[in-house]
Amino acid sequence: MSEPEDGTIWDLFDLTGRVAVVTGGPGKLGSQMCDALAEAGANVVVASRTYEDCREKADELTDRYNEAMAVSVDVTDEQAVEEMVEEVVDRFGKIDVLVNNAYNASGYGVPFEELTRDEWEQTLEGVLTQTFFCSQAALPAIRESDAGTIINIGSHYSVVAPDHRVYGDSDINNPPTYGSAKAGVIQFSRWLASYLASEGIRVNSVSPGGFYSEEMEDVEDYEEVFVPNYEHRTPLGRMGDDTDMKGIVAYLASDASKWMTGQNIVLDGGWTVW
Repeated sequence: MSEPEDGTIWDLFDLTGRVAVVTGGPGKLGSQMCDALAEAGANVVVASRTYEDCREKADELTDRYNEAMAVSVDVTDEQAVEEMVEEVVDRFGKIDVLVNNAYNASGYGVPFEELTRDEWEQTLEGVLTQTFFCSQAALPAIRESDAGTIINIGSHYSVVAPDHRVYGDSDINNPPTYGSAKAGVIQFSRWLASYLASEGIRVNSVSPGGFYSEEMEDVEDYEEVFVPNYEHRTPLGRMGDDTDMKGIVAYLASDASKWMTGQNIVLDGGWTVW
């Protein structure tokens, strides 16, 4: 492969020297995004409640790519989020990329008529409010960047309702708490994009569809009912895999998307086209 020249696609996707924070970093989607950002050259901060999981992922990234960092944080705790930002700035001096990926949702398997106020409010806090906390706390550090960008993770259920027929008796049917909170994330992203545009800070969101989960294989009706139904309902005929989040986060984090802000990209194999 020839050496890249200034302005080539290789330059546009190059994240060398940039610092990227990924909340929920050790998780299924978070891990993919951490890999993508590190492969593109970024120093990745892996953040979640469980420090050991973060440490394991950060060590892996450091060994394979660039210096990475693990941070334990409860993203619903304002003080904890502020302390996370301080740790990152103490280590790297700035934040270029913030990926708000962590979430905590309640209400799965609960009939709508039986959902409680606590379950509703816990999901709003664990999905929407924490996105606000993290964005607000990280903003001063992002302002130190020449290419600051925030990427918020929504869901295809932030733009359409679930097809309740695909779930069978699995008790994983998507609750109204989740989609409502994720829809709030999309609108918050648009508002923040408009607010920060004059400073050159970009804000976009990604709304992924369903990703296959090995951890769910023992759940009733997951393999036999939900997965085939979901794949049949999806134009590309499959669920998300172990690399499907990588390209989009690398694009949104890099100069390849430097003229894009306030957008929600639906990454769902076509689920929302019909």
